[in-house]
Parts: sequence; structure tokens; C-alpha cells
Amino acid sequence: MAFFEVKLRSEVLGMGASVDVVIPQKPSRGNIGISSAETGDTFPTLFLLHGMSDDQTIWHRRTSIERYADEHGIAVVMPTTNLGWYTDMHFGYRWRTYIGEELPRLLRSFFPGMSDKREDTYLSGNSMGGYGSLALAFTYPETFSIAAPLSGAFDPEHMYDPNHPENTYIFDMFGPIDEYYGSKNDLFALAEKVKESGAPMPEIYIGCGTEDGLITVNRKMRDHLTSLGYDVTYSEAPGGHEWGYWDREIQKVLNYIDSRRKEVR
Repeated sequence: MAFFEVKLRSEVLGMGASVDVVIPQKPSRGNIGISSAETGDTFPTLFLLHGMSDDQTIWHRRTSIERYADEHGIAVVMPTTNLGWYTDMHFGYRWRTYIGEELPRLLRSFFPGMSDKREDTYLSGNSMGGYGSLALAFTYPETFSIAAPLSGAFDPEHMYDPNHPENTYIFDMFGPIDEYYGSKNDLFALAEKVKESGAPMPEIYIGCGTEDGLITVNRKMRDHLTSLGYDVTYSEAPGGHEWGYWDREIQKVLNYIDSRRKEVR
């Protein structure tokens, strides 16, 4: 594998942005520890999103994602949204447009081997990144074929604090609470809109630890998507809201992606 720290100019954001990228490298003989995973002229890509307290470096620092990607012959793109919740903010930056539209186009021009096919393009992420993986998949269903949120923070309503109106963070992100439900940021409503639109419905893998405080909303999302007819695979395993669980679970996600790719072939 090759690891790149990319510094690029985003016209959507109007500023520079950092992205960490892992790219498959054709195997060569005699390199101890190098995978022999076959890579063709093009390779699939997983956009892997960070949580609320982290940045684009965290998956590389806290897991063995580069080694796992090598075993599966897949590129991994790790962008940052800072605390932007992967949305086009009510007051602020257009993070969702950047990651859903501009970033894939730019990276495919930088790395010509990166497939531009929907069936080769996926999303995953933890916590806030779990929210982001569904938000992007439902906003751009023609771009992403699989979304695999882990410990997803699917309903940020609890972050609105009427007792501290001076704390405008969540308002700047999503706007007034009475405008949140049914909006572009309401994942439950977005899922319904994708189905009603006739757009291709992404396949969904949801994973959450049984000791995670977000287990209830993850079960709620599973049930909602299943009722709408989405193809949902749901995984519960021992673990909390922590990196030991996410390190184990991202390996399951890569295996899931491999199994779905074989079905497409």
C-alpha cells in the first residue's frame, strides 16, 4: 500500500483541506508483510469518516486500517470535516457537498486507478462519521452503493440546549430545532425521500456495541430502514463507544464489502 497526506484546494469550501489516502500497490515478491491481494487497473474506494472529537488522522492512528485495506485491495479516503457533521451548515461550510461531489472528482483526477463506478464506492465512519456516512449515501445515492455506519449518532436532537441559547454550535450546524425534522439533515426523512425518488437505494451495514449509549437509536434506524425496504445488515457485538470495538468492526465492514462485490460480479 501507499499512504498519501493530501493537501488540496477546495472551491466548495473556499479554503485548503487535508485528506489522508491509502492506495493499493501492486505486490512485489520478497517483501515481508506485504499483501498479495490482487489489484487490477482500477480499485474500489472506501470513504472513511471520523467522529466528533477527531480529524482525518484518527483511523490511521487508532486502527490497522492500512493493513486491512492492503488485504482487501481497496483504497481508503479519510477526509476531515472538523466539527461540521458532514452537512452543508446552516451558517458555515458546505461539507456534504465537498465530500459528496468535489472530493471524489478531485481524488479520481489525482489517482487515476480509483474507480468512478457506483458499485466500487462506499462509505463508513464512527459516531458523527456514522451519521455522515448515511447522510452522504442518502444525499448522493447515485455515487455511493454501500454505507456502513458504526455507532452512528443518527439523531443529534439531544445536542440542542434551550437552557444555554448562547451556545450556537448546533444551531449553526443544523438551524432551528423546529426546522430539523424533515430537512436535509434528518436521516430518517432522507431515507424515505431516496425511496420515493426512485433513486438506487444504497445497501446498509449498521454496527453498534451492546454497551454503547447509542444502541437504541441504532436499533431504531435498523428498524426504520428495514421497514422502507432497504437491504440492511445489522451487527451487535460486545463493546462501547471506543476504538477497540471500531477496530474490530471495520474489519467486518471490509469483509461485508468484499461479499457484496462478489455478488455484483
